[in-house]
Amino acid sequence: MSIVTRFAPSPTGRLHAGNLRTALFNWCLARGAGGRFLLRAEDTDASREAAGDLEQQLADLAWFGLDWDAGPDREGPGGPFRQSARGEIYREYLGQLAESGHAYTCYRTEEELRQRRAELRRRGLPPRYDREWAALPQAEVARRRQAGQLPAIRFTAPTAGEVAWDDLVRGPRALPASEISDFILARSGGMPGFLFANALDDALMGVTHVLRGEDHLVNTARQLAILQALGLPAPRYGHMPLLADPGGVKLSKRTGATSAGEFRAAGLLPLALANTLARLGHPWEDSGLLSMAELAAGFDPARLTSSAQRFDPAQLGHWQRLALDALDEAALARWAGPEAVAHVPAAQRARFLAAVRHNVVSPVEVAEWARILFGPAELKPPPETGGPPGLFAAARAAFDAGATDHKALAGAVKEATGLAGKNIFKPLRLALTGRPEGPELGALFAVMPRETMRARLAQHAQP
Repeated sequence: MSIVTRFAPSPTGRLHAGNLRTALFNWCLARGAGGRFLLRAEDTDASREAAGDLEQQLADLAWFGLDWDAGPDREGPGGPFRQSARGEIYREYLGQLAESGHAYTCYRTEEELRQRRAELRRRGLPPRYDREWAALPQAEVARRRQAGQLPAIRFTAPTAGEVAWDDLVRGPRALPASEISDFILARSGGMPGFLFANALDDALMGVTHVLRGEDHLVNTARQLAILQALGLPAPRYGHMPLLADPGGVKLSKRTGATSAGEFRAAGLLPLALANTLARLGHPWEDSGLLSMAELAAGFDPARLTSSAQRFDPAQLGHWQRLALDALDEAALARWAGPEAVAHVPAAQRARFLAAVRHNVVSPVEVAEWARILFGPAELKPPPETGGPPGLFAAARAAFDAGATDHKALAGAVKEATGLAGKNIFKPLRLALTGRPEGPELGALFAVMPRETMRARLAQHAQP
């Protein structure tokens, strides 16, 4: 069987790390098996969608390194891939459910439903929908219809037995039919609900496997019941634990989880983010940086854990370092961007980036090193170097005598002062850059303007 997976976000707001992990694992499952990966915009609630949200999500997914065979931006079999364009399809299948006795209209208002739920809670009962209570006299239905009230459409849920499935992550699962209740298929006005549209689209688009959050466990039982009533094939579902932040709070748009766009703007490499997320809940034999193709080839949903996972942005630093080290010269320049090297003469940019690449993890840090090395000749205020003045007098003298690299300079300083090793190099680094750590001194000598180096040595040398 050819595997078909999908990622189906609501185009409301930005994607966060939890969304990207779900998309990544579905993409890996499809691509690792030579299958198809689809995107679907679940945009039936236009009131919540802001202009440009969908386009931004597509751009973020492409930046992240995912490709898709069909979606809102490219049609294919089973489309259209925007739910807002599938109204006729939903009406057809709602009609089939009504004709077979699996759906009915409900004229109870939202206020009545809230009151009923509150009453059941007061009585210590679960706030399930009561089909008999929901039935209204025909005269009342006629009155409400004449008043312009539109009904919701509810599913006639099974009342006996259970709904069972073999979960890709959690193994055999089942939910008693009595816990499913008569849920909404379409809201008043005809807008399809998530449970109905999501399940129907998966079946009609040929989706065979769905990896999603554990918050959908009960939804899966309801959706399986819908597809069974329609005689449509159901995908295999797998439910992963939701990602939480370091404090244990579930990642969400509402709690301000860092968005894909913010990661991108900060200069995080997509492969660093992918390697971080891929290791949250899935073991890998290779502990090194994996390419997207390697992630796809090594992914196995059976190895996903059902234990809670926390996403700590601090984990990104390790993978960002490895991803940066793997970039070639041209890719490194594209990542840094022209603004970060604006202070660097064009002829020096390649050597500058080669010098600082192992000491930076963001374009902001690249720009900071550019200002340090190619900014004003003197550092103000002069840094505290901890070195004796004689060291810098000897260093300046050696520099003026033509020392062209740090080894020649250090040799002359050692001969003049008797100092050696870190007692030379540490003060020199501080004097030249104002930083206790950074690129190798040899690389700095190769790129820093000579007049800048001399001016900074002179700041610490005795007259």
